Amino acid sequence: MKFIFSQMAFFMALESNRRNMRFMLRFALFTVALIFVYSLIFHNIMGLEGREYSMLTGLYWTMTVMSTLGFGDITFTSDLGMMFSILVLLSGIILFMLVLPFTFIRFVYSPWLEAQSKAKTPRELPKDSAGHVIIVGTDSVALSLALRCEHYEIPYVLLTENSGEALSLYDRGYNVVFGETDSISGYAAVRAEKAALILALHDDLKNTNIASTAHEYSPDTIVAASANNETATEILRLAGCQHVLHFPHMLGESLARRVFSAESGSNIIVRFEGFCIAESPASGTALAGKRLRDTDLRSRFSLNVAGIWQGKEYLPAKPDMLLEDGSILLLVGTADKLANYDRTLRRQPDGPASPTLILGGGRVGGTVVRTLERRKIPYRVVEQKEALIPKNDPRYIHGDAADIATLREAGLDETQNVIVTTHNDDLNIYLTIYCRKLRPDIKIISRATLDRNVPSLYDAGANLVMSQAGLTADTVINLLKPGRVIMFSEGLNIFRVPVPPILIGQTLKTSGIRQNTDCNVIAVQAGKKVSVPPDPARTLAADEELILIGTAEAETHFMRIYTKAQKVEPITTGFLR
Repeated sequence: MKFIFSQMAFFMALESNRRNMRFMLRFALFTVALIFVYSLIFHNIMGLEGREYSMLTGLYWTMTVMSTLGFGDITFTSDLGMMFSILVLLSGIILFMLVLPFTFIRFVYSPWLEAQSKAKTPRELPKDSAGHVIIVGTDSVALSLALRCEHYEIPYVLLTENSGEALSLYDRGYNVVFGETDSISGYAAVRAEKAALILALHDDLKNTNIASTAHEYSPDTIVAASANNETATEILRLAGCQHVLHFPHMLGESLARRVFSAESGSNIIVRFEGFCIAESPASGTALAGKRLRDTDLRSRFSLNVAGIWQGKEYLPAKPDMLLEDGSILLLVGTADKLANYDRTLRRQPDGPASPTLILGGGRVGGTVVRTLERRKIPYRVVEQKEALIPKNDPRYIHGDAADIATLREAGLDETQNVIVTTHNDDLNIYLTIYCRKLRPDIKIISRATLDRNVPSLYDAGANLVMSQAGLTADTVINLLKPGRVIMFSEGLNIFRVPVPPILIGQTLKTSGIRQNTDCNVIAVQAGKKVSVPPDPARTLAADEELILIGTAEAETHFMRIYTKAQKVEPITTGFLR
């Protein structure tokens, strides 16, 4: 009964539904009045035929004729009476069989079903909700973040003012609340005063309104917002944002960090907890053609090989793996050990490095350019819009990246790296396929706007793909757990777990972690002390933590086999060095 009353209250709360009910009431009054008039005419015509009936009989006759039941127990004998019967019958067909059903469905039944659905959508969080993330937005980026929060057991709620969208997300299993995003009542409903973070994921104008309203209601809660333009950063901060996330800038830096420079040696992707994780190609060293066990990198350089990139595929490091000329090693160790590795093994290039080819000079492409300039890596940019091309800069080529003549003018035949940065995933897939067919041996790094297009870009031939949706999710987790973010590529994670009870007293060598899960332990941390590379014969203690690297599937296997119900603390993927 409470549910029915709540539905009725929601139904009548809308002015459109009240207007519909007034229309239905007028229609019902008109129908009753018509039946009453027909009943009076029935008595008059029956009087002319010399017969008398009661008022109830007149009503009975009118209803049976209008409803087309036509029992035939009371009939007229005169032509006038028959003509009247035809009129009543036709008006009954029009009113009861045509107008009434469609009117009822249009003005009562459909709005009632809509109200019933809307009433089912949550309009507030439980009063004891706390420590949750409020995501204001429902686009692909927001949904990717919601799924990532579920994976790491971080409570969240999606706040939207679109009732249909809220219902759809609710039916799909998301935690969602239907409420106004620019009203204090909306943030009261999602318990913003007890939330860990409020994140606005709309355009810059709406994010400013959201940040201002949320900060006004709950000044102690952290407010963050995405910014499409760098000029909006200061305005969003004035509106109440403690963190403004300029994702095009962050994505561009992440893409640029994956470019190799022959002069700089190993490419350090991230510095973390006193050690570094770097990519280093086997080509140009004496390692090419050897098996991993024969390289002896641990004893010679105190470096651990966490994994190997073979083309676009990441493989967990195993002793019998053969290092091909195109293999890229993922090395873990301190900065000085990596520098010693480069000095000892890497051969200096015979000539200047070939420029990195950047397809697209927009906001992401512009950030890639600035990052490469800081790293002193040469580049060429292909851009179709003249407004985005600096004057008299020979490094920019005006033209269509899908034109082979333009690509060759930009240096496709000589380059070793191509970065695809356009905001159109369809175009990125097209350009990736095109460049892969023209140059099967180059490294292609591509941007993805939507998570669902990441597999398509890998299938198209990209070596590495980074998506804005995944970057957003990882950035938010970094805000909740500062300083624990690393970005490799989609699906490759670093995560930290306390030593599971089943492994206490065992060594890494006997634990079977790599064999059972395809995860590699890259470091063991005891308090502030980090052992890297970890000694395989080291006995694991209860007060230590394992830092592992592996694909999303490998991480899931590890949690299922070793941690079971034990909570895993994510380092995940992200953007900070």
